[in-house]
Amino acid sequence: VTQELGNKKINKSVNPDEAVALGAAIQGGILRGDVQDIVLLDVTPLSLGIETLGGIFTKLIERNTTIPASKSQIFSTAIANQSSVDIHVLQGERALAKDNQLLGSFQLTGIPPAPKGIPQIEVTFDIDVNGIVSVSAKDLGTNRKHSITVSGGSGLSEEEIQRMVQDAEKNAETDKIQKERIVLRNDADNFIFQTRQTLESLKDSVGEQEKNDIESKIKDLEETLKGDDYDAIKEKLSILEKASQEIAVKAYQKSQQQNNKENPGQNT
Repeated sequence: VTQELGNKKINKSVNPDEAVALGAAIQGGILRGDVQDIVLLDVTPLSLGIETLGGIFTKLIERNTTIPASKSQIFSTAIANQSSVDIHVLQGERALAKDNQLLGSFQLTGIPPAPKGIPQIEVTFDIDVNGIVSVSAKDLGTNRKHSITVSGGSGLSEEEIQRMVQDAEKNAETDKIQKERIVLRNDADNFIFQTRQTLESLKDSVGEQEKNDIESKIKDLEETLKGDDYDAIKEKLSILEKASQEIAVKAYQKSQQQNNKENPGQNT
């Protein structure tokens, strides 16, 4: 805001409960010519973002952001050889996508086959001075791009916007717990994938017993993920993380020992 106003001093003394009434009074004064040297900045009434893995609402433009505004963020695919991604554009303040307002949807297709997490999909939100929102998704590997234009705050009255904000505040603790559980599941799935990749890359440096031990721990975590015992999921994930780190250290040490045998004169 300071950048927008230049050297003008920002008044921080306004009571939030009186902000709407005060704003109306200032606007009236400007129209009558009674008030001068005040800059009125348009802001986004609600946060804007997209639905991401597990049904989470990922915000790109926060509520009360001064417009015009632009924000980009890199996402990726959730499964191997995923050829398309669905972009659900949302506005609201709740943690989960289903509890916010859907503004529009589109699909980016033609993503080349690749392991999950490899494609780079850049999602960009652009809001102009009129509050019109352009959302694009671009595959950075192929430059293939698709976009949609929506109106932020479309169809919502001031009362409805305030209700959505208050609803988010009222459900903040419940939403936090739900989001944490989804993130935990996502983290567990991703770590299982990464661990299997690590095992494959270290297959010549890891013994059969060690491989079997890791696979056993992976299966334990996968079985636990089928239920809703989140403390157990945390525990099994922690066990797998520790075992995976130990395997990586042993593989590195074995590789170093082999290198020292082959190049004895290069020891430091």
